[in-house]
Amino acid sequence: MLDDLAGKRTGERIQILRERRGLSRPVLAGLVGMSASWLKGIERGTRLPPRLPLLVKLAEALAVGDVAVLAGTDMDLGGAASVPVSSFARIPHDAVPAIREAIRDPLLTVPATLIDVAALAARAADAWLLWHQSAEHRTDVGRILPRLVTDARIAARTAEGSDRRAASAVLADVYALVQHEVVWASEAELTWTAADRAMTAAQDADTPEALAGAAWTLGMVQRGAGDTDAALTLAQEAAGLLQPRLEDADDETRGLYGALQLHAATTAARAGREGDAWRHWDAASVTAERLPDGYYHPWTMFGAANVKLHAVSISADLSRSAEARNRAEEIDPEEIPSRERRARLGVEIARSYHQRRDYPAMLHWLETAYATSADSVRYSPTARQMTADAVDHGGPLISRRARSLAGSIGLPL
Repeated sequence: MLDDLAGKRTGERIQILRERRGLSRPVLAGLVGMSASWLKGIERGTRLPPRLPLLVKLAEALAVGDVAVLAGTDMDLGGAASVPVSSFARIPHDAVPAIREAIRDPLLTVPATLIDVAALAARAADAWLLWHQSAEHRTDVGRILPRLVTDARIAARTAEGSDRRAASAVLADVYALVQHEVVWASEAELTWTAADRAMTAAQDADTPEALAGAAWTLGMVQRGAGDTDAALTLAQEAAGLLQPRLEDADDETRGLYGALQLHAATTAARAGREGDAWRHWDAASVTAERLPDGYYHPWTMFGAANVKLHAVSISADLSRSAEARNRAEEIDPEEIPSRERRARLGVEIARSYHQRRDYPAMLHWLETAYATSADSVRYSPTARQMTADAVDHGGPLISRRARSLAGSIGLPL
């Protein structure tokens, strides 16, 4: 029954499968958390095809077990004949159940002893440092997050005076880390809950920095869900909160402003808005130049090296593979203080070779990224897709290596 999909664009395929299942446009759009007008644009070809994360959601809603069925003539999945939904929709992690319980606990009663907010802030900072330094950051951070979430929630309820707002700011930071931990490893609801609670805690803290940080987190979730318009608007509004304060701001505030500009740049690139993408990237680059040499924001990792890394991502998102590789050649990986971000660089370079179907080079960079930070590859839908493509299309030269990597990241073949 797939003959009627041959030669069709992605949007046309989605419309055919939607009508075959008897779903209205508003119903299907609602199932994936988007608007009917967004889906109309996809089906009519006035919007770019959805990226893999949202394509996976559409495949699930349409009861299609293979994402490749939705990918039409206007979308390149690297020549993959099959992209099973089960391989990309969710990659479970043992830490998630305890984190979920800590978030959902109603906490009807709390200890009478007050929690030291300064010590709590130090624990949160250490957790972010672990996230960026560990080769298996999800596992290591996952061990400490449940207790940290509970203590931060208690502190935000029990602290008094100015400590109460400070505790709320810490809680917002902790929920931001939760969002990083559970994305792609849990149900989407938990990711949205973490982002929403981060914003609520930031509103209680009532500082521009807390609100901007929570917006950065929520925007990541919106972008991951494919709602690039909302994510871009949120990033711009949050940057607007900080901009009037930049002249007299400390480095952390400037770093957060720069991180929002990079978030806006990447979001615009994924929406195909090249001019906006580079305009926001330029603003981030100027911000980085105003920071001390070697500075990086403690949890967004904003700094000069991260600006260069995002140039690679933006070029790849805009399907400019040669430019992405040229940008990557300007980066010394050792300048990037985060293992997680160094591994992401490897994945982005791999993506530029994937666009050319250069599977040996692509696999080399995926293996390099895995050696740097295993979890950055294991929990990346894009890396998993590229690994599957290397197995299917890499040929005898790299098939054995590709299968070994697939086994290491838990990718069913």
